[in-house]
Amino acid sequence: MNPVPADAPVRKSPSSLRERHVLGIDPGLHLTGYAVLRISRQPALIEAGVIRGSSTGGLPIRLADLHRQIAEIIDEFSISHIGVEQLYAHYKHPRTAILMGHARGVILLAAGDRRVPVIDLPSTLVKKMFTGNGHATKSQMQKTAASRFHLRKPPSPPDVADAMAIAYVLAMRLLIP
Repeated sequence: MNPVPADAPVRKSPSSLRERHVLGIDPGLHLTGYAVLRISRQPALIEAGVIRGSSTGGLPIRLADLHRQIAEIIDEFSISHIGVEQLYAHYKHPRTAILMGHARGVILLAAGDRRVPVIDLPSTLVKKMFTGNGHATKSQMQKTAASRFHLRKPPSPPDVADAMAIAYVLAMRLLIP
C-alpha cells in the first residue's frame, strides 16, 4: 500500500463543487414571502418574491397551491436548506397563529418530501442579525434588504424583505457554524 503524500492535491467531491442555495420563507396564507440565496463567501440574492394564495376555493385550495409553489421553488433551485420564521402566537390573535400553522405545515411537508432540512428562526433573532435591532420595523427590514442586496428600491411587499432576511440569517449560520 502506498501512502498518499501530505502535499498531494485533494480532490473535491462532486457535492462540494455544486453551488448551494438556501430558501428563506415568511409564511402566510394570503402572501408568503420567499427568497433564494446562493451560499458563497457573501450570500448572493438569486430570486425573491411572493406567493399569493388563491382568493377562491377555501383553505384546502390555498394550502395545495402554497405546497405546489414551494415544491417548485425547492426543485428549481436545488435548495439545500430552508429557513422559516418560527411560529409565535399572541393571545389577542390566536386565529392568526392557527392559520400560520397551516401554512407552515404545508411548507414543512414540501421540504420533508424532498428531505431538505428546515431551520426555524425566531423573528427577533432574524431582525437583530439582519438590521442590528431585534424589534426592527417593516420599513427598516425593507431598507436593510435593499442596502444589503444592492437593490434600487426596497422590496415590496414587506413579506419579501422578511424572507430575504430569513434566508440571509440561515446562510450566515451555515457559513459560520
